[in-house]
Parts: sequence; structure tokens; C-alpha cells
Amino acid sequence: MDTTGTHGARWRAGLSGAALAVLAACGGGGSSAPVVEAPQSCSVADQNVWLRDYMRDWYFWYGLSPSPDPVAYTSVDSYFQALLYPGPAQGTTSAFPADRWSFTQPTAEHELFFGEGKTLGYGLFVAGLEILDHPEQPLRVRFIEPKSPAALAGLQRGEQILSVNGRPASELAAANDFSALTPAAAGDLLTLQVRNASGDRTITLVAGVYDLTPVTNTSVVNSGGRSAGYLVLKDFVDQAVPSLESAFSSFKAAGVTDLVLDLRYNGGGLVSTASTLASYVAGSRADGQVFASLLYNDKHSSSNASYRFASLASALGVSRVYVLSGQRTCSASELVVNGLRPFVDVVLIGGTTCGKPVGFLPIDNQCGTTFNVVNFESVNANNQGRYFDGFQPTCAVADDLDHPLGSPSEALLAGALQYAQTGTCPPVQAQTAHALRLKATQRRTPMRSTEPGEHAGMVVR
Repeated sequence: MDTTGTHGARWRAGLSGAALAVLAACGGGGSSAPVVEAPQSCSVADQNVWLRDYMRDWYFWYGLSPSPDPVAYTSVDSYFQALLYPGPAQGTTSAFPADRWSFTQPTAEHELFFGEGKTLGYGLFVAGLEILDHPEQPLRVRFIEPKSPAALAGLQRGEQILSVNGRPASELAAANDFSALTPAAAGDLLTLQVRNASGDRTITLVAGVYDLTPVTNTSVVNSGGRSAGYLVLKDFVDQAVPSLESAFSSFKAAGVTDLVLDLRYNGGGLVSTASTLASYVAGSRADGQVFASLLYNDKHSSSNASYRFASLASALGVSRVYVLSGQRTCSASELVVNGLRPFVDVVLIGGTTCGKPVGFLPIDNQCGTTFNVVNFESVNANNQGRYFDGFQPTCAVADDLDHPLGSPSEALLAGALQYAQTGTCPPVQAQTAHALRLKATQRRTPMRSTEPGEHAGMVVR
């Protein structure tokens, strides 16, 4: 099926409400939604039978995955894990690694994020992945949601977390346990010891529901006689679209010559929003062309859909775009990179992306759980996909927590500005030894990273 609209169709699942197809940053609509009967009851036994039948039908790797007897499992989660594709069998070859992306979540959480553009949390995100192999290194704040409890408490990027609820940060890093940063309910408390240039202080955050700010920073940066539009996009949700229009309108009015998209912390979201962003970037050079095609298993090939670049009055139509990336640049963010490549020179500055060319049609089992199961893979207009090892950066630059996002002195943005001016990357020797160690130990991360509180994926709804 070929779809040309950008905000039209909505996915629906049988007896349930909206079923979002998660592909992290790729948008559109117009494929057949899963039609799945609800479980006979919400007993574990009935939920397991329902899950087995759904996975046999809609799971992308249904022909390669195990299919154990549901009676043998006493919890839905343990049965779900047993159904996932484990990777190629020994002695065989396969284009697909093990499924490290499929996950479940409370339906209320899913609908809050994608339906209302809100989330429950503290709004604090730390550089935990960077120190998993180096717990002796300081744990630092990398991002604060602007309308969150953490922002209201004055926490800022770059500050050092000394302890979390009394546990030393080094202990959390050594155990790879950052679960305390995700509250179970509104009103939960998080006590932090924090250090910055002014000294140490203790902060207590109260978990609450807050509005997402998907576009957190837009500015025009002048450097070396060139004018660059800079945009930070954190989440591919519907609520980002008005801010994207405003940003690109201002970029066009300012006559920017270069465009820098900061997707380093963007784990994905809606395919439709990703398609909109790509359309603003490519402009007339890609109008009406295929942005991305979603390909389902052989039982549902009739649901295959192509999403096309839209014609937008505020589009820049640049021939080259600079994307700031890292190991959290995932799914829909990678979809933007892959979808633009046939039409625009995409220069990656930063780190290797996470490697997730697959996505979801999230489905509510009517018992309070939404299953985000890999349903499709994505390819661009040249039929290129399966980038499971991620996209390698053009210029490898370590994340710089010493400067705020958007500062021309911040390492990734400075690298993009230098490349725009000279066509050369920053010298590797200018980066710290610690940064080099981080790049050497960089790993492919699952859709749900070891750091909680963030949503990732490629979703169609």
C-alpha cells in the first residue's frame, strides 16, 4: 500500500483503542491495523494464549522464534521473553541479530506519552551508558526536560550526581542500576547529592506528570561567515510538529546556509513526525519521493506501506544536513538519516547510532499492558535498510557535558560548524583520553536503554 498523507490514518487494534506502530521517528499512516481478539479473560493462562496467537501472526520473526507451550509459564512477562527471536542458530547465517527491542509497558504510560505528549517522571537524564565500564568516572547530568521536576529544582546539564537515594553513583554505575530514576507513581521521591562549581547540595525531587518539550532548542548560529540553523529534537511525537514549523519558518526567514539537527538523545517515536522533519530538510529535491517503506512479515505483506516526502512551504531544501548523533540516536531518528540519504548529503557528527531499522504496531491486550513487538523493518527509497550495527559518524566526537546544548563551543555543534566551513573533522588528538575510551567501549544498546525514563522506537499509528 502506498500512502502520501502525513497525519492521516490512525492504527486501531480489534477491540482495543489506538495501536501505535513504534519505529522511532518515522511517520505516516495508512497500513492495515492488527485485528486481534482480546483474551478471553485477564488470567495469566488466557493472556499467554492470546500472546502466543498474536506473535504467531504479527511478529516479524514469527518463523524464526520459539513457540513454547504457554501453560508452562506462570507470568505473562516470562512467556513474552520466551517468545522473542534469539538470533541465528549456531551454524546458520541470518541477516537479523537477536530481538533486543521488543518490550512491554503499562498501557496508561504508552497513551500518556504518545497520545497526550506527557510523561510521568523526574525529567533527569544522566550519562550512565558512558560510565558502565568506568564506574570510577563521575556520573553527570546530560539532559533535563524543561517542564519537569528536575528543571524546576534548577538541575542543569553537566552537574555531577554524587548519590541517588543514598547510594553512591559509582555503585549504581558498577551495578548498571539506574532504576531509581524512574518513579513507580506520582509523588515518589528522589533524593540526590549534586556537585557543581559552586559546591555540593542535596535536592529532593517529587515525581509528577509533566508536558514533554520535544523541540527544546532552536537558534541561528553565526560562525566563520556562515549561518547555521540549529535544532534539538528529543521526541518524535505529534506535539513536535507546530514547533518544527515555527523553527523552519524562522530558519528560512533568516536565510540560513547550513542546518544542524541535534538527535543525540532522540530514541525515536512516530514515523509521521519523522517524515515531517525529513520533508522540512529535503524540500523540493524530494517532494513526493519515498521517505521510508515499512515491510511486514509474509503473512501481512499487504500491509506494506510507503511514506512519502511532503511539500511544505517552510522547507529549507538543503543539499547537506549535519546530524549530531550518538548511541541514543535510535529508531525513528535513524529513519530520518536513512530516509534522507538518497536525496541529501547526511553528515553525522558524534558517535555511532544504536542500530534499529525495525518498528512496532503497539497493541493493548485489554488487560493493562501494551506490547511493543517488532512488526516490520524499514528501508529507504533505494531499498537500503538493515543497519543493525548503526550508522558510523563522519566525524567521531565525544559528547561534551561541559557546555550547554546549542553553545557554539559545545564539541558536537562545534564539529558540525567546522565541517561546514572547512570540510574537515576536529582533530582526534584534541579529545580527551576518557572520550577515546568511551568510543572504544561504545556498544549497541537495546531500544529500552539501561537508563530509564526515555521512550525509544519506531511507531506507526
